[in-house]
Amino acid sequence: MKPLKILGWGVGGLIGAVALIAAGFFLTAWIGSSIPRNSGWAEAETGIPIMVETNGVHTGIVMPIATPVKDWRELFPSAAEPMAGGMLPTHVSVGWGDREVFLTVPTWGDLKASTAARIATQGGPAVMRVAHYYRPAGGPNHRWVILREEEYARLVTEVEKALPPVDDPRSRVSHESFDPQASVYDSTGRYTLGNTCNQWVGDTLAAAGIEMGLWTPLAGGVMKWIPEGGARP
Repeated sequence: MKPLKILGWGVGGLIGAVALIAAGFFLTAWIGSSIPRNSGWAEAETGIPIMVETNGVHTGIVMPIATPVKDWRELFPSAAEPMAGGMLPTHVSVGWGDREVFLTVPTWGDLKASTAARIATQGGPAVMRVAHYYRPAGGPNHRWVILREEEYARLVTEVEKALPPVDDPRSRVSHESFDPQASVYDSTGRYTLGNTCNQWVGDTLAAAGIEMGLWTPLAGGVMKWIPEGGARP
């Protein structure tokens, strides 16, 4: 048998194995995200509006800067600073994910093969990305949900758990990243294929009591539980 033919079979077998593993992951993710937690939960008619947002790959949770339950300026120094244009933010968006990706990978085209392999095989330390908005509007990828005060308090507690304790939260230092519109802070936990940015969002929403899939490693697995609705103030 010719060496090139053997090599071709080997490469083809490897590609087939990778494709099979990927197909298994997506199927398992679809099944896992379809198993509900907090089944039967109903959105409040009045309360504290939050937003669940996505860019198609990542998801995040948008919350008002200050409510009777929580003032995020006490936890995130950047939330008290003016945005570009001089406006003070009205909302923060929090997301959780792989440290290297959130600091150095602005697009999928910038993702190194070595980084993808490291995430797939061993994961990596996590960070929390905090973006700042002024009166954000709703839309297909930015969906409002109204929480009861006690539900929002549980949501706040879950977000706080993802931050390592510091003596003075106002001195919390953010890392330099490619995104000037957001701050990136150290976080607890470890990012893996089984515990992704979207799984963190799903777990955080479920901890508040919102109906959510059991395993939501992909953005669609989170967003399918959040119905599209009209803009909220």
